[in-house]
Amino acid sequence: MANGKFHLPTGRLITLAIVAGVTVGAIGVYVMGAPSGNNPQQVAALDADTAACQAKAETLEAVDAAARGEVAAILAANPPQSVKDLAFNAPDGSPMTLADLSGKTLLVNLWATWCAPCREEMPALNQLQKDMGSDAFEVVAVNVDTGSDEKPKRFLEETKVDALGYYRDSTLGLFNELKRRGLALGLPVTLLVDDEGCMIGHMNGPAEWASDDAKRLIEAAM
Repeated sequence: MANGKFHLPTGRLITLAIVAGVTVGAIGVYVMGAPSGNNPQQVAALDADTAACQAKAETLEAVDAAARGEVAAILAANPPQSVKDLAFNAPDGSPMTLADLSGKTLLVNLWATWCAPCREEMPALNQLQKDMGSDAFEVVAVNVDTGSDEKPKRFLEETKVDALGYYRDSTLGLFNELKRRGLALGLPVTLLVDDEGCMIGHMNGPAEWASDDAKRLIEAAM
């Protein structure tokens, strides 16, 4: 980690991420197929969002050029896609989607307490939010532990992760939707989303999010 507090070898982190992916695969119910019953207005809106996202060539080039060093594993979206409809719970427990955060560039990270590489990178995500969080950027770390809030909240308190909003999905629905879209192999999984709700980059596995490389990536996306 950039702050020097702890750093697992990259190979070990990737191995742990793969194990986490197998665990999720064992307990998740994968949802296949597209939603049915869309009315013409909904289809037109989806088509407009898709067209707007696919016109992001300049941003994609900037993200691809910035994917170096500690964040070299992030992939520029090909093609970029709208993720405004991804659903989870807000810090107050109410349902929300990424559309509710429009106007900000987002680093959306799915994590769980049983996922070792997730636990390792949470302090760095917290530091990134402290360093760069603003009206224009937010780290959206979504906990996907099943069951009650007790375990994830205790972990955040024990590790002094205090700058991140407590976003939550205890149903695995969000992970399974990313799985359906071919974006999630295991945990952690991270999406880089622009201020119009377009996914412009994605990554499976951990990264050093408090590093200068990560900050340059966020700046390129903004």
